[in-house]
Amino acid sequence: METLRVSGKSRPNSVAGAIAALLRTQGEVEVQAIGPAAVNQAVKAIAIARGYITPDNLDLSVKPAFVKLELENEERTALRFTIKAQPLNH
Repeated sequence: METLRVSGKSRPNSVAGAIAALLRTQGEVEVQAIGPAAVNQAVKAIAIARGYITPDNLDLSVKPAFVKLELENEERTALRFTIKAQPLNH
């Protein structure tokens, strides 16, 4: 599964485009964010991506989880959003 890393400076529209593209081609994607600004950008990107895939008769489901990451010899807690595409229910 592809993992996208989001920072507080990430542009939600750009991240949303990447999420939508991966959901269309692979059906799932993982988004990781460390810190409140990054989580904010990630959540906005997920909401925007949902709008991007609606014309393709797709919706998404999201499972958030805390994960420990090793960055620069330091353990950090991140939020991981596991996103899966599913058929749109009319």
